[in-house]
Amino acid sequence: MISLPPALISDDLKELFFCCDMEQCKGACCVEGDAGAPLEEEEISLLDDYLDEIKPFMTPAGIEEIERIGIFDYDAEGRFVTPLIEGMECAYIFFEEGLARCAIEKAYQENKIPFPKPLSCHLYPVRISSIGNEEAVNYHKWYICQPAVENGHRNKIRLYQFLKEALIRKYGEVWYGELIRLLGRP
Repeated sequence: MISLPPALISDDLKELFFCCDMEQCKGACCVEGDAGAPLEEEEISLLDDYLDEIKPFMTPAGIEEIERIGIFDYDAEGRFVTPLIEGMECAYIFFEEGLARCAIEKAYQENKIPFPKPLSCHLYPVRISSIGNEEAVNYHKWYICQPAVENGHRNKIRLYQFLKEALIRKYGEVWYGELIRLLGRP
């Protein structure tokens, strides 16, 4: 465990090799699971503000679900999450050449909105939880990500390297630089 306030970081970030392999997993993390992706309150406001720019990239079923229940839902513990279509895939999903993609991210890539996607999605396979006043940064091991582990090994990409942009988005460049120093790795 590495302590770098405000976070306690699992050794998995240093030790584990990881690099998404969409051709193998087909974006399964957006399709499988028992709850939507965690959302911050600020992200709910952004989704509300930019829903009209995101909708053109969504599936009809996703739009219908958003119109039925709203731009967010609650998980079993009452936390904000993205809605699911019939308890399966994220309402903000679309499919391209057999791969599950994020409509929010697509709207960002098309310069329609100012944010890339929910932070929890950007950080995946890391999940952040609270421990008192600190945040626990832990790897979420899931069988659907085994191709990403294998791809990381092949390409010698560690989890902290794969998540560089997302970790900087969450904690800042200075924090990430200190993480690199503490890990003793480039």
